[in-house]
Amino acid sequence: MNAHVKVLIADDQPLVRRGLALMLAPEPGFEVVAEAGDGAEAVRLAHEHRPDVVIMDIRMPVLDGIAATARLTAELADCRVLALSTFDMDEHVIGALRAGAYGFLPKDISPEDLVTALRVVRDGEAILAPRLLTRLIATHVTAPDRPAPAPPPPGTNGLTAREREVWRLIAGGLDNTEIADRLAVSPSTVKNHITGLFAKLRVRDRAQAVIAAYESGLVTARQAP
Repeated sequence: MNAHVKVLIADDQPLVRRGLALMLAPEPGFEVVAEAGDGAEAVRLAHEHRPDVVIMDIRMPVLDGIAATARLTAELADCRVLALSTFDMDEHVIGALRAGAYGFLPKDISPEDLVTALRVVRDGEAILAPRLLTRLIATHVTAPDRPAPAPPPPGTNGLTAREREVWRLIAGGLDNTEIADRLAVSPSTVKNHITGLFAKLRVRDRAQAVIAAYESGLVTARQAP
């Protein structure tokens, strides 16, 4: 059986909050414990209700969603954030993930996709809409005026050749099974490589690893699988 999931909804539009709550109401195992109209209220209510996942709008008054996500990440380790926004611009995606969000999805997702995303985030995995990941990579790799690469992430020099290869394949969008097939190893071996890779890079999940790879310039479009 799926674990019980407590959800807090943060959005400055009452109609959006009510719509999200109604979408989740018939779903077994979900409980909307609170609703917030701005980021500051979301942080306060999260401390009070201890939700498993906060559905966080990005553009809100008082405290925006990115700043609120950063506070929740620092203050409530067991509370995970799923960012939703009508404005799926690249800077918002990067800002939310850097702040500690476990996922970023557009508001036009289906109820079924929202429920799936909440369970994925609740289980500690990252989720990013495919169209956003594609645009994010394209922007950071192919834009003619892209900024200079950032310094390599901490721990890069300590990566093994196999860990670098796994990192490159992750940045190319391959999942664990596809990486295992490409490298002719078992999925469990790939998982072990990824655990070591994430620890050395000091990233939490695949989304942060992809951003680190492209922003550092260690992976380029021509290197993608």
